[in-house]
Amino acid sequence: MTTTTAASRPFSFLAWADQDLVLAAREVAADIPAALSLAIDLSPLASHLGTSTWSYLQSLGSLGAGDLTVARVVEPHLDALSILAQAADAHPGADGGDVTVSAPRGSTWGVYAAHSPDTHLDATRSDAGWRLSGSKPWCSLAAHVSHAIITAHVSDERRQAFAVDLSHPGIRRDDASWASRGLVDVRSTGLDLHDVPATPVGPAGWYLTRPGFAWGGVAVAAVWFGAAAALAQRVLDAACRREPDQIATWHLGRLDRALRAAELELRAAAAAIDAGTATGTAGAFMAARARDAAASAAHVCLTEVARALGPAPLTFDEEHARRVADLTVYVRQHHGDRDLARTGALLVEAAR
Repeated sequence: MTTTTAASRPFSFLAWADQDLVLAAREVAADIPAALSLAIDLSPLASHLGTSTWSYLQSLGSLGAGDLTVARVVEPHLDALSILAQAADAHPGADGGDVTVSAPRGSTWGVYAAHSPDTHLDATRSDAGWRLSGSKPWCSLAAHVSHAIITAHVSDERRQAFAVDLSHPGIRRDDASWASRGLVDVRSTGLDLHDVPATPVGPAGWYLTRPGFAWGGVAVAAVWFGAAAALAQRVLDAACRREPDQIATWHLGRLDRALRAAELELRAAAAAIDAGTATGTAGAFMAARARDAAASAAHVCLTEVARALGPAPLTFDEEHARRVADLTVYVRQHHGDRDLARTGALLVEAAR
């Protein structure tokens, strides 16, 4: 009997993936330094967002199919590089002569744009340039990456993005516990900053209003989709090893429907981005649809894979168990019914 891999069969839930990237992610699974080295190697992919966007999404999805920790390291690094490039294109030398930011060779990046009512980060300007002081929550991998794009308040109502060297002595990482059972090594920590030099990345308000803000959300959805497809492939592999009963084929039908819908939305989003139509309300609507579809596929896959395969792979298969735990945590970046309600509101706005 000839053994075939999932990717070489006539049908595979991973037929869309770049198998080299899937394997690359698996080889360095859960190894943060190795994942950061891979992120540096993949830095040229950042230029694909907006020009060859499906290639960009396919690459991130493939990493997600290989290992979610690796994808979670690479995605914000590429996002930051694309943000720097977008700012340089849209606002060269903007904001009173501030220089365009370029990423130092060999640097690794995070993007920290979360805000909470309990923390506040202020940006002030003097003759010496911009300085950041205050606290920033949810700074994933801050102990590992060398630089970050951080949003801070320039007034009570306005925020601006800044590039920051995280090695500055004015930055202190908090020591809050990290109890997560998924993405165990991708710790999110708070940062306390005191008089830290910062370079503007676009003018005030630009970070949230640029078309690329919605595009970055689609990139995260591609990672969810990749991990979900890898889980579904386990069910298909099991069905191919023995004659499936009707319940097994029902699970496969549910998986196929959810993943196909997500893939079509991601491909449609990529086409819209490349065509230049994914801007304003249309861009936000496009991104919301893609994220809703990918998140829905992830939830369907987590449910159906558990029911189809039972407890064995969760207790004896390290890669599978880690992928389930990681995706369970990661997909919670989608806010469920609240995000779906926002999609409905965008639909009304688009119709008007």
